[in-house]
Amino acid sequence: MYWLGLDVGTGGSRALLIDAKARVRFSHIAAHEEMHMPKPLWAEQDPRDWWRASQLAIRGVLKAAGVDGSAINGVGLSGQMHGLVLLDAQREVLRRALIWCDQRSQKQVDEINRVAGPENVLRAIANPVLTGFTLPKLLWVRDHEPELFQKIAHILLPKDYVRLQLTGEFASDVSDASGTALFDVVHRKWSDEMVSVLGLNRATLPAVFESQQITGKISEAAAQSTGLRAGTPVVGGAGDQAASAIGNGIVEPGAVSCTVGTSGVVFAYLDKPAYDPQGRVHTFCHAIPGAWHVMGVTQGAGLSLQWYRNRFAPNSDYDELTADASLSPAGALGLFWLPYLMGERTPHLDAAARGAWVGLTAKHQASDLIRAILEGVCYSLKDGLEIITGLGAAPRLVRLSGGGAKSPLWHQLFADIFYQRVTTLETQEGSAFGAALLAAIGTGQFPNARAASKAAVVEVSAKEPDPQSAAFYSERYQIYRSLYPALKPVYDRIAALDQ
Repeated sequence: MYWLGLDVGTGGSRALLIDAKARVRFSHIAAHEEMHMPKPLWAEQDPRDWWRASQLAIRGVLKAAGVDGSAINGVGLSGQMHGLVLLDAQREVLRRALIWCDQRSQKQVDEINRVAGPENVLRAIANPVLTGFTLPKLLWVRDHEPELFQKIAHILLPKDYVRLQLTGEFASDVSDASGTALFDVVHRKWSDEMVSVLGLNRATLPAVFESQQITGKISEAAAQSTGLRAGTPVVGGAGDQAASAIGNGIVEPGAVSCTVGTSGVVFAYLDKPAYDPQGRVHTFCHAIPGAWHVMGVTQGAGLSLQWYRNRFAPNSDYDELTADASLSPAGALGLFWLPYLMGERTPHLDAAARGAWVGLTAKHQASDLIRAILEGVCYSLKDGLEIITGLGAAPRLVRLSGGGAKSPLWHQLFADIFYQRVTTLETQEGSAFGAALLAAIGTGQFPNARAASKAAVVEVSAKEPDPQSAAFYSERYQIYRSLYPALKPVYDRIAALDQ
């Protein structure tokens, strides 16, 4: 018997199967259509394309396993957070979803702070409101597409739209809902205060469950389109980072993960809510009942390397790019990369920030540009780690996953720049793996997340920081930190050109 995890990511939907011992047995990914960017820093995707890809991913993994839907005991969901899916009363999609990296809603963020007050917002949802979150996107639609806004009957997050197609149920989970700016993270429920002060309709929001709770069952229609068995239970699941944390074993104090996907995240377990008064990191509900997590986010982590490849080296794969980077000396001959291709969250909370190479000379070659990207992403994620440590979540261990974990060079850079022992795990399947584990917990295969992670987590490599390299990068990290304040006035002037 198997449990299926489905992750609705930015680039594609991934389905995988785990067995009774929490081992990944089969996986299949179906690509999404390319992100739609009507203007700089805008980002949209069609939810119907997520469902198309999810059906293909589920059918593909069942075919790879040589089984039908009767072999699946339960389904768990994960996905990109913060996306705004709008449906009418007939459950039809009203417009393309504004996704996590969309930065158009700064005026709406300012309005929320004016109407509700920043201190009241922080008290209500344990986080500041950011342009990447769901709520300001919703208000942007209200302000710019008022006729469409009046038709809204249901608001969902990306994975929860796929849940609707699978089960017919409107539901979400506490970890994903935490990123909407409408959720009371401390009390694990929708914030009546935020809904009321902004004049929103509470009835448009879905029911919210803990991540391992069963939220519905595969419908007859979904069984026909996916190959799953009608009646198969579907659990709440989790936002991508909380789901990944289950698979990475970030289920107790002192455990920290660093994940490099399109974005990059430093994530730490909390056994009680704690938040940064400046709002530079996010405090959300964990996918474990009675637990929370804090995370710092770099918007353009893996995106930086993907952007470079797509624009300048389209015939190269990532292994070739990181091999090229190894030809450049440490420090990339004084070149720095600011990975702010989609604005930035941690620590700047600045939708107007822009990416930049600083220190470029005629001597620099492609290998230096690539190495600067790798180092710049590490510096950016170190910003988050420093804040998290200051909140009392000092790392006892750091586990690296995603694209950075696949590169020995990047792995060592994280160890040196973080000045921490950094390990990688046998399973690098990320969010889909965590979603499958949540399905196994919810259907009784494991008693809780800690037991599931104990079965699932196998460390396979470790990098220790080299003291000389760590000292070298510590000095350069201070230079890196000085670059954003110097460029901030320029970013604002550039952003004004787009108005």
